Amino acid sequence: MPKAALHNLGCKVNAYETEAMEQQLKERGYEIVPFDEKADVYIINTCSVTNIADRKSRQMLHRAKKLNPESVVVAAGCYVQVASEELKKDASVDIVIGNNKKAELADILDEYLGNVHEEEEAEVFVTDLSHGSDYEALHLEQPSDHTRAFIKVQDGCNQFCSYCIIPYARGRVRSRSREDVVKEITGLVAQGYKEAVLTGIHLSSYGIEHMEGNPVSQGDWNHRELLALIREVHEIEGLERIRLGSLEPRIITEEFAKSLAELPKFCPHFHLSLQSGCDSVLKRMNRHYTTEDYLRRCEILRKYFKRPAITTDVIVGFPGETEEEFDITEKYLEKVHFYEMHVFKYSRRAGTKAAAMPDQIPEQIKGVRSDRLLALEQKMSEEFRKGFIGEKVSVLFEEMITVDGKEYLVGHTPEYVKAALPKEECEKMHAASGVILEAEAKDLLTSDILLLKKYYCRIEKYRVEYIRIRKGRDDMGNIKETQYFQAVQDKKVEVSDVLEQVYIALTEKGYNPVNQIVGYIMSGDPTYITSHKGARSLIMKVERDEILEELMAVYIDARLK
Repeated sequence: MPKAALHNLGCKVNAYETEAMEQQLKERGYEIVPFDEKADVYIINTCSVTNIADRKSRQMLHRAKKLNPESVVVAAGCYVQVASEELKKDASVDIVIGNNKKAELADILDEYLGNVHEEEEAEVFVTDLSHGSDYEALHLEQPSDHTRAFIKVQDGCNQFCSYCIIPYARGRVRSRSREDVVKEITGLVAQGYKEAVLTGIHLSSYGIEHMEGNPVSQGDWNHRELLALIREVHEIEGLERIRLGSLEPRIITEEFAKSLAELPKFCPHFHLSLQSGCDSVLKRMNRHYTTEDYLRRCEILRKYFKRPAITTDVIVGFPGETEEEFDITEKYLEKVHFYEMHVFKYSRRAGTKAAAMPDQIPEQIKGVRSDRLLALEQKMSEEFRKGFIGEKVSVLFEEMITVDGKEYLVGHTPEYVKAALPKEECEKMHAASGVILEAEAKDLLTSDILLLKKYYCRIEKYRVEYIRIRKGRDDMGNIKETQYFQAVQDKKVEVSDVLEQVYIALTEKGYNPVNQIVGYIMSGDPTYITSHKGARSLIMKVERDEILEELMAVYIDARLK
């Protein structure tokens, strides 16, 4: 059994593709080993977003060959797409696979390993992406994350910002079918995944290649196809959260924001790429909005969501950026008050318009400006997190960490704020990786992690008999006879009737009623309850506290009296 090792560089799209390639190799019988181990095949999924990314890509390729000089080293991805001729002559590289050829990796390897190779140059599998419209059919059945799955739904970009090489590395916009996306996520949910993150090179362009004319009208980006996709994903039974990758600012309209706010599973976490807070710099960057327009989009989000987490990217030291322009940017960023900012020092990319611009900024000045914005980012980020202290938050728990010698179970809120629960509280709350709970934020554990205290509505420790509401069920959950519990108030009878009907609907649709009802009580998310027989609408007619009281009354009547 041949051994293969993979290494990813770059964005979440690249990460998805690397995992999909790993899955291909597993299906062909390859044993996947850590990259630092000796392997027969090394695959490096490269990045080319900056010169540093190019250099790291080359370094990893050379490192792979040093780990095993007899191995087959495969260069794949974005750096390959823009530097295939250079890599073809690199002695450390045996196979060069461009973007849109990754789905063929296993076939290419099989053919390569089955032949004798005497040529000095690498075999190249790179296609011109400047005119292609076919979406590469990569699929993922088992992501590395155990709770959250990143789903690539789109590739390519048509924007041609003056500093960016990605349209040349990724080609024109290509979108995955909604049916294919829904099928993949449905399969992942069946494995226990709770959250899906829709991602792409230019996610807002999802489906625009199928639209007539320009996707921009009166300054607004056409959100029709992306919103349709989100709504279909939202209907997947068992999925509890939907999150989006980076968005084009112009897609944030009143209609789009209002539509998203109406979806209970949608997470109010918006990454709106900005790049500069100065209009003159934005113009040189070939960004198609102004700072005034961008701020208006942020205000729309804050209108429809209580406390949306708005994050962004900022480039410092763009060619010609004066001290005055930088000061304008710094003040603007503070005015918008982002949750998080990714700050990048401008990287000169051959083949882009910005590379030929005059007044390139010295690295030392870029470093000073970067440090100033990073300090601002830390201040704003901590202020945003502190806003949750004293409030109830919903957390999808993911992993155990250690802080100052003490263990905590850590996860994320819908706003993607980290929150931690002390290990000794986990058993009380039945908290574990993959579980969503509501708890009160007590304080900051660290500058970037909320500390949780008392919890709400955790009832999974009570056995299924107490949640079934009625006595007289067989092992399959079928009612042998109807027995109404005596209630002090009419309201109790109504709640028990609701639970009876909800239980029947969930059972008929094949769901575990315990898990679904508990999930609804903890989160308030009605999508835990099937719409079959009107169960979802029915359960929303009573308060969650009333449901919990009824369940406790049943438990006490059945076991403690």
